[in-house]
Amino acid sequence: MENENMISVTDLTKNFNGFTAVDHISFDVKKSEIFGLLGPNGAGKTTTIRMLSTLSRPTEGTATIGGYSITKQDNKVRQLVGLVSEKMIMYDRLTAKENLRFFGKLYDIPKDALNQRIDELLGLVQLTEWKDAKVGTFSTGMRQRMNVVRALLNLPKVLFLDEPTLGLDPQSTVEVREFVKKINRENETTIILTTHMMTEADILCDRIGIIDHGKIAALDTSTNLKKLVSGNDTTVLKLEIPNVTQKMITKMQSLECIKSVAQENASHLKVLATGDEAFDSIVDVLRAEKAKINSIENLQPTLEDVFLHITGRKIRDKADNKIQTPRHGPHSARRRIR
Repeated sequence: MENENMISVTDLTKNFNGFTAVDHISFDVKKSEIFGLLGPNGAGKTTTIRMLSTLSRPTEGTATIGGYSITKQDNKVRQLVGLVSEKMIMYDRLTAKENLRFFGKLYDIPKDALNQRIDELLGLVQLTEWKDAKVGTFSTGMRQRMNVVRALLNLPKVLFLDEPTLGLDPQSTVEVREFVKKINRENETTIILTTHMMTEADILCDRIGIIDHGKIAALDTSTNLKKLVSGNDTTVLKLEIPNVTQKMITKMQSLECIKSVAQENASHLKVLATGDEAFDSIVDVLRAEKAKINSIENLQPTLEDVFLHITGRKIRDKADNKIQTPRHGPHSARRRIR
């Protein structure tokens, strides 16, 4: 029976001068699956991608792609994979078609086949109309679509996307996400996506591996990961308290029903609590401390809550303070305290 896994990783490890960036991780990725590696900067996501795409040799462990070893059969692996990093590799003074023709020649694709492939790929990303326009005139979203197309020239069975929407505006982000889904659906391309963005992983990925300090902390579907929080009789509460103090937070943390208390800004707290009496216990403590409670929201668990539940800390991209925690949708229920 043919192996349904396109990628198999066993105890993959990478050390840098005594620092372990990736620490004996193991996982499989099925054919035609979109698999997400979710974690903050420095967690080991990019290092993992670099090893799997043969750009960096592992210190320990093994991995196969399409049945080929990333260390012993790296040339075979390179024929199967495409890589899109956060850095856009395009020449502004060349047209879209000239850029793709240049990169296609690096794969030794015959001229006629290459021209046909370029036309097909530009059509796939709806850029045929701009095939003779210089890439320097493109919007950020168009350039990123070109960046992804460049990685598809060799018709890869596996596509690695390393933070594909980092730094993009909202419209460009939506464009790239839709394109990723289209590639997966129409070409049956297996995709590994690294991201620190919760909504991106939730929208795109069939399964998600949460990586922290170089280790896989959890791996499952988004729905099942959220059950790690909601399935344990855990309540996620968001409190608005204009006069919040550290003493109030400390008092709440001392309650047996409290798992964690995170201060999101000057007046908002997010609390993970367990048990039927958690709500009343929290309110009693806060009132005893003269807290002015404007509102309490009972929220649906998010991947942010899962990460906090598993690691005990928030996921944040420290390199970009502009990235915000996703807003919760219409499913959150608000309770007003009179």
